Amino acid sequence: MFKKYKSAELVKPGGLDLKDRLVGVQRVTKVTKGGRAFGFSAIVVVGDEAGVVGQGLGKSKDVASAIAKAVEDAKKNLVRIPIIKGTLPHEQKGKYGGARVNIIPAAPGTGVIAGGAVRTVLEAVGVHDVLSKSQGSSNPHNVVKATFDALLQLRDANAIARDRGITLEQVFNA
Repeated sequence: MFKKYKSAELVKPGGLDLKDRLVGVQRVTKVTKGGRAFGFSAIVVVGDEAGVVGQGLGKSKDVASAIAKAVEDAKKNLVRIPIIKGTLPHEQKGKYGGARVNIIPAAPGTGVIAGGAVRTVLEAVGVHDVLSKSQGSSNPHNVVKATFDALLQLRDANAIARDRGITLEQVFNA
């Protein structure tokens, strides 16, 4: 899922204190000749609240095992996100399907100003001060993926200097 991002650093779950947050559970129905078959799909975000986060989807006939499968899936998709003093390095827009998310760094003391699925992801990452706007689709699956799209495009000053082959001072004093 994260192959198209240059700065995406995959993380192994071993040794991390991960907290899982449930974004949503949907009841899904399959109509068969014998009637309706009900199942559940759960989307979960796991994070250590220190820059590592992952998201996963689980499907099952009952809610508990759908959530358990989602948590296992999320632990397989962990990535490191750059956080500077409890906020983001810069403003970023993310897109997935019909969902568009805009995340903006904020001054200390602002808090997490975000709704629904975006808030869950940002809290799991460990961002304390951020502004966000979610536009378009409010489908939690697409909003979570759009938020991840925005977060994975974030780069800190060290990464920019390394990519350009210049020193950290030259990034700020070009």
